Amino acid sequence: MADDKFPGWHGTTIIGVRKGGRVVVAGDGQVSLGQTVIKGTARKVRRLSPGGHDIVAGFAGSTADAFTLLERLEKKLEASPGQLARSCVDLAKDWRMDKYLRNLEAMLIVTDGKDLFVLTGAGDVLEPENDIAAIGSGGNYALAAARGLMETDLDAEAVARKAMAIAADICVYTNGNLTVETIGE
Repeated sequence: MADDKFPGWHGTTIIGVRKGGRVVVAGDGQVSLGQTVIKGTARKVRRLSPGGHDIVAGFAGSTADAFTLLERLEKKLEASPGQLARSCVDLAKDWRMDKYLRNLEAMLIVTDGKDLFVLTGAGDVLEPENDIAAIGSGGNYALAAARGLMETDLDAEAVARKAMAIAADICVYTNGNLTVETIGE
């Protein structure tokens, strides 16, 4: 197996939707190895409270790598309470520059109810357009669906849930077992 590339882990669609003063982060529960579903109930969206300030984070990619990044983000937020943007930029710098961290394979969506960011290993801290962020295998499907649903009377949670249902219908690496966290007004 040393010469063969290990079959990649697939799965995960995470979406963040900001609408009506609330931000919802939703993630599916599927983890696949090659063409096999390994787990259908993984929890890839978490609520954290570093420094007494709530944030919600969703992750796609390697679970161990994502937890490493979430721990680092918590430390940054404890050092700069209530400053999500600054903490995300500091984490992205470390992620890009640190010899160990730069090999981590994960993406994050994080929000404090006001700001919404996507963090990548390329050093990006992106504030999405149209108040929607999506990552993972079915991220583009969920993003497209949510953009179409934003013009309706649906609230943020309903938009996120419907977008995830559409992504699950299209993407074989996404299922309908959702974890949903809401933050904001």
